[in-house]
Amino acid sequence: MRRTPAFRTRAGMADGPPRDCWAAGRRLAYTDPSGALVSSGITALSPPLPLASPGSYASGHLVSGSACSFPVAMATGSLGVGETLGALNAALGPGGPVWFKETRARHLRTRDFLAPRSALQARFGEGQVPECVVRAIAGLQGPGVAPVLRCELTPAGLALQLRRPAVFEHVLGAVAAYVTPAAPTLPGPRVVLHCAALRNAPCALRLSQLRAVLVADYLARVLRARGISVRLVPAVRDPDMQTFLQQLRVDWPSASESASRTASTEALRNRAFAELPFIQNVGALPPGVLGSVCLKELVEERGREAGYDPNLNNCLVTEDLLSVLAELQEAVQHWPMDSSPGLAGTPDAGTDSYMIVHVVSCEEEVQQQKLDLLWWKLDDQVLLTQKHLVCGPVKITGAAGNLTASEYYKLRYAQVCKASALKHGGDLAQDPAWPEIFGVLSVATIKFEMLSTVPQSQLLLALAESSVSTKGTKSGTFVMYNCARLATLFEGYKRSMEQGLYPTFPPVSSLDFSLLHDEGEWLLLFNSVLPFPDLLSQTAALASTAPGLHITARTEMLCKFLVQLSMDFSSYYNRVHILGEPRPHLFGQMFARLQLLQAVREVLHTSLAMLGLPPLSYI
Repeated sequence: MRRTPAFRTRAGMADGPPRDCWAAGRRLAYTDPSGALVSSGITALSPPLPLASPGSYASGHLVSGSACSFPVAMATGSLGVGETLGALNAALGPGGPVWFKETRARHLRTRDFLAPRSALQARFGEGQVPECVVRAIAGLQGPGVAPVLRCELTPAGLALQLRRPAVFEHVLGAVAAYVTPAAPTLPGPRVVLHCAALRNAPCALRLSQLRAVLVADYLARVLRARGISVRLVPAVRDPDMQTFLQQLRVDWPSASESASRTASTEALRNRAFAELPFIQNVGALPPGVLGSVCLKELVEERGREAGYDPNLNNCLVTEDLLSVLAELQEAVQHWPMDSSPGLAGTPDAGTDSYMIVHVVSCEEEVQQQKLDLLWWKLDDQVLLTQKHLVCGPVKITGAAGNLTASEYYKLRYAQVCKASALKHGGDLAQDPAWPEIFGVLSVATIKFEMLSTVPQSQLLLALAESSVSTKGTKSGTFVMYNCARLATLFEGYKRSMEQGLYPTFPPVSSLDFSLLHDEGEWLLLFNSVLPFPDLLSQTAALASTAPGLHITARTEMLCKFLVQLSMDFSSYYNRVHILGEPRPHLFGQMFARLQLLQAVREVLHTSLAMLGLPPLSYI
């Protein structure tokens, strides 16, 4: 006996649609990620549709109803998860967002999006979803909206399934549009990323400071990928730190002391003596200390609610502190002319178009707030925005002592070498290519460990050798291993093609994507390729206009995305034989699968580039 759906549709009246039904052809509006109400450019089509099954509406090439006939909803341009969700929520009428995208394989067997029962009951009362709403959703069309196969009321809620072959064709026919970060449409500030930890030597760099360095490097990459102009401060002068950053594949500028910075420091020193009300009778001052200034009044003026420590009082003004301020001022005032204007608009934009992001460890937070306030104290006319991204502490589990950043890198490198020697034999070190691979695997392990937790939270670090195993599904090594498997797959196709076993790859427009019917194939496209542009936008978001001193970053999103992508690909690769027998009737499915995996490979490579990791061709 068929289970009765938890919702009923309210039939349209004979003399017209119900009053709460949106009319056919009405333009929908929805809230974009910034919270602004915008027109979606999407038309809600609401003529009656024939039922595909009880409680279900389906779209087709031409649907005839009792009132009129209309073409199926066809997507235009690149498809987007955000655009589709926006259209679905708008189709339900006024109210907050209800729909969400499914991600689990067991749910994706029957639906792609769901409006839960409880949310619909709150929206419509007694679960009576208007019939015309269901019809409108089944016929949605517009820029970025994925084509709908059917929409039906189920015990779980309103379930929607896409026309998957059409989505495959749309996405895999224009892969570049889904792996290239989209430039923001709204103007914003140029960004100066300041990481105070880089003024230390590697042997003195704490793990929490290493975390701040890796977060700053990640932010620089994702912001630049979106066309935002970024400068990095400080320029590293310590040769040992420069070498260490190269080992970590951190792209940070290095420079010697410049004459202009020396002059800027001297100017700040003179201004400090002329304008700062130094506290008197503080006793003998140590070398390099110019005096002490009270910040209490400025803390009150800036507002404690902004996030400044209310206990901040006196600040020792030192030559080193003024040198730091001089370098920050120089970064803002002497922006390279050949630098992309990014979000700042014109190259001669004022200082109000700049945002300084201080990326610091929790131990450095108070000192960084003093630097922030001292800058305001020395120049109360400064119009730039200062934000602080404070990284939480790093705790080593199962160990009494602490490691420096340099010791941590050496430990991971030794573990990678040992694991590789056990798997492949002890003569690997004789191959000149392997030390480079060992270095990449070590850095991948470190970056995934440091960035897979929300930066503001405490990080628990396990130093066991299992962290560098390719069999573990949570490590950077596992991601790099699957990257190499993809490279091996395409190299295998290339060799077979050169041997005459397979034909050359046909034009993408000629591929038959209806042959992709394995659930693992849809999982890869729907969870990895299609939502990738939205992910890149979210990971690069900095709330420059948000109130308060502190700012957050979402480094963990990309790491978790890569781990899940690698798990989905590994499961599919182990189960499905991609390069089949060289028989003409099998080539169609093989080429469709290769095109899908090429898109997965592009997503993987773009993501690794955001982490400063090169793709490996073999491990």
